[in-house]
Parts: sequence; structure tokens; C-alpha cells
Amino acid sequence: MRILGIETSCDETGIAIYDEDKGILSHQLYSQVKVHADYGGVVPELASRDHVRKTLPLIDKALKEAGCTADDIDAIAYTAGPGLVGALLVGSTVARGLAFAWNKPVVPVHHMEGHLLAPMLEDEVPEFPFIALLVSGGHSLLVEVQNIGEYTVLGESIDDAVGEAFDKTAKLMGLDYPGGPRLAKLAESGRTGIYKFPRPMTDRPGLDFSFSGLKTFAANTLRAEIDEANDENNEQVKADIAYAFQEAAVDTLVIKCKRALKQTGLKRLVIAGGVSANTELRAKLKELMTSLRGQVYYPRLEYCTDNGAMIAYAGLQRFKAGHIDDAAQVHPRWPLEELASVVK
Repeated sequence: MRILGIETSCDETGIAIYDEDKGILSHQLYSQVKVHADYGGVVPELASRDHVRKTLPLIDKALKEAGCTADDIDAIAYTAGPGLVGALLVGSTVARGLAFAWNKPVVPVHHMEGHLLAPMLEDEVPEFPFIALLVSGGHSLLVEVQNIGEYTVLGESIDDAVGEAFDKTAKLMGLDYPGGPRLAKLAESGRTGIYKFPRPMTDRPGLDFSFSGLKTFAANTLRAEIDEANDENNEQVKADIAYAFQEAAVDTLVIKCKRALKQTGLKRLVIAGGVSANTELRAKLKELMTSLRGQVYYPRLEYCTDNGAMIAYAGLQRFKAGHIDDAAQVHPRWPLEELASVVK
């Protein structure tokens, strides 16, 4: 069984073809970084227009790379939400247009379920149940996963997602878009112990996150420490602040993961989403799970950011469970707990 996956939820056009027996046959990804760089963030209308230009050519390329034709595809999966409504509509429209032309069923996929299942594309996959930490520019979620579609959200961000906080703090430092990876790179030159940032909402019970205050703390520290007359010194100050910010954000995520594991008694942790590519976060979570005699699972770096492979895989699981949909609906907001289980 083969499925075509289409991802257009934000600023990356991802196309993949997944074979149930052979795995990923083709994986195409186009990033809109250059499109949005001058604006310092994603411009929804520009994102939608670029998806219109790129989606069909990438599908053609994916089919050729996989050595497939439309006859070889059993179903078409697309990201139905959450995300930017215009961008989602592009993927939905393309998927349903192809479905009509090829006479194939269509499977709507939840974007965060795609991220959650991305580690299943690796050779070593986690067994159910597990805790999932989903961290990206738009989401910070801790989820108890009993099976595909059986999700209990244990904690989420009440304001900025952690990736958004990284990006906004980077912008305050004058770093180019996308700021999160650049801030992490700058932090490599930072010194430990120079600044002490708070670990938000770790001094109280619960598993929810809040990162807007951490961003404000960084802004106030920058304002107090930057010397307008000394550019050379300012670069080190920024690196030290980047280090302290990243350390605080990572520690906060690790503390919450530890609480979630203790609360549920589980020993397996999955981390996915764009921020899961952060090397400091990976190192700290590996250290945590070693101390707990558990195991942590990640997708490879190319599957951390938005991509069609995770949509194709999640779509296949939904398709096998009979979750197809003829309505051309998208969901800019879509709670993960609303999904149905694939277990009959």
C-alpha cells in the first residue's frame, strides 16, 4: 500500500510517498525561508501563494523519484490542520483535485499527530504507551500517548510556544529569520554562569508551559547590558544571553518532561517538532532518560521540521482504519484530543 503525503500548514511545502513495506520512497521539501526573511516572520498570504507555485511540481518530482505513477498510489493524505488557513486550503485543494482526477480516497491528517508519529519512520521505534513532547514554533505540548489517536494532553503553553519564544528572542538580538536555530548557534559562544534566567512555571505544580515571560526577561537583560558604543563587547553579551535563554528554556522542558513521566509512570519519551532538532535539548533529555532508566526517541533532523513524510505515515495509519473524508474542510485550530483512535 502506498500513500502520497502533502504538507502545507505554514512555510514549508512537503511532499512524500510512503510504502507500507518499503518505507519512504520519495521525500521532497521546499522551505520558504527566503520568501519571508525580509519580513522577519511568516507572511500568511505569501506562504499560501508560494504553496500554490510549489506543490504540484514537487508532487511530480516525488512521483518520478519514487518511480511511481498515479496508478501506484492508493490514497492521498494532506494536512488539514492546525495551521495557517490559506496554506492549509492549498494542500486541501490540491489533494482533492488529484483525488478526483486519479479516483483515489483522501485522508485528512492532524499536523501535530504527524509530528508525534515522525519517530515511527526510524529503524528503532517506540512502543506504546509513551509520553510525547511536541515542540515547535506554534506548539508546546506534553501528551500521554496510549495508541494512535488515543491522546491525553497533559500540558500545553498558555502563551508563546517555545519555538516562538526562541524566534522572538532572536529577533530582539537582531538575528536573521528563522531566528531559533541562529540563537542556538550563537549560544555555542556563550559562557555559563554569566546570566541566570528564570525557569517559568516550574516552581508550581502542573505541566503547562509559559515562555512569554522568559522572552521579556531576555529583552530586559539585553536593554540593560548592551553598550551602544562597544560593538565587540555586545556580541559576547548577546552570546551570553542566548546561552542563558536556551539553558532556561531547555531546563524548563526537561523539568516538565520529568514530571509527566513520574505522573504517568511511563519510561518512554518521544520528542518531535522543529525545536526537537535543538542539540542541547536532545542532550539534556538523553541525560534525563538515562537517569530514569528509560529511553528517548527522536525523528532524524530532516523530519523534525514540517515535512510530507510524517503526513504520509500518519495518513496511512488513518487510511487503514477507514478514516477518509470527502469534505474539503481545514481546521486552523484543531485540538489533538478530538482525533479518533485507529484501534477498533
